[in-house]
Amino acid sequence: MHVSSILPLPGIRIGCRNPVSPQLSSREAQHPSSYAVRQRNASTAGSGRSSENGSIPGESLHDFPEKATATLGRCPRPRRIILVRHGESQGNVDESVYTRIPDPKIELTEKGWRGAEKTGRRIREMIVNDGCDDWKVYFYVSPYTRTLQTLRGLGRAFERERITGVREEPRLREQDFGNFQDREKMIIEKAERLKYGRFFYRFPDGESAADVYDRITGFRETLRADIDIGRFQPPDEWTHNMNLIIVSHGLALRVFLMRWYKWTVQQFEGLHNFGNGGMIVMQTGTGGRYSLLVHHTVEEMREFGLTEEMLHDQRWQMKAKPGEFNHEWSSSGPSFFSHFD
Repeated sequence: MHVSSILPLPGIRIGCRNPVSPQLSSREAQHPSSYAVRQRNASTAGSGRSSENGSIPGESLHDFPEKATATLGRCPRPRRIILVRHGESQGNVDESVYTRIPDPKIELTEKGWRGAEKTGRRIREMIVNDGCDDWKVYFYVSPYTRTLQTLRGLGRAFERERITGVREEPRLREQDFGNFQDREKMIIEKAERLKYGRFFYRFPDGESAADVYDRITGFRETLRADIDIGRFQPPDEWTHNMNLIIVSHGLALRVFLMRWYKWTVQQFEGLHNFGNGGMIVMQTGTGGRYSLLVHHTVEEMREFGLTEEMLHDQRWQMKAKPGEFNHEWSSSGPSFFSHFD
């Protein structure tokens, strides 16, 4: 495993709390949002001005703790975003269960539980090998039973103080194939999907991968906002060694990667599903962006389905900084036109 070097952001020391003004009291240092609210209230007191939403000062949208905290400093980006597919489920070994058990209620097998626990230990070992003692994990999880059970299996590898929180996120749910499924009909529909195209084929009364893309786009924006404001990091415990773990389903996780890295439909359709309990690690490179080649080898990513062009972009991601643009990447424009050849 390759471990990246992390560049500290200005004003923040790795593994230490963010510097706080010496004028703050001990209580305010522990709860800087209350200090921000008090300062804003003091600036409007006696002026006859109310807050922008018409209520008393200190009760506007800007006074939500995470927003007030964000104005006092820049929270470091998590070191990793770890994508984990649920462990082996009843439906993975017997597709007939979909005809009698609602998809959201299908459970893990005993093998699936063991696999989830093993993946948790693998994640812990990977993090511990960084050599930092202030590391934490935060989970986003699909609300399906098999993903919640996978979460609990993963969680057995971590002590309470290492877990900063969990968010159940419905947008991470499995692709909707309809309600109770007719087994014979589903076999025909999956064959039709191969002919029509995996991304655009919509199952009757269900979703296409394109539909999943739309809701994953919404989740991605929420995730980026959470990263920017450090929602999963207590203000007095900011660390570069935060690891986000997303527990979801095979197609949803591939779509997430497609959306994050701006892969085309053709590139998406060349990807392979990763096994039950498998994981893909997005890790910060030297510039602060997330790359798949910091943790994984080129051979592993080729096996997953990345083309040479996609691998070239991942090498760029290893060194690039947030906000920079890869002008040689296929989605930047020229590759869509034939008259440049």
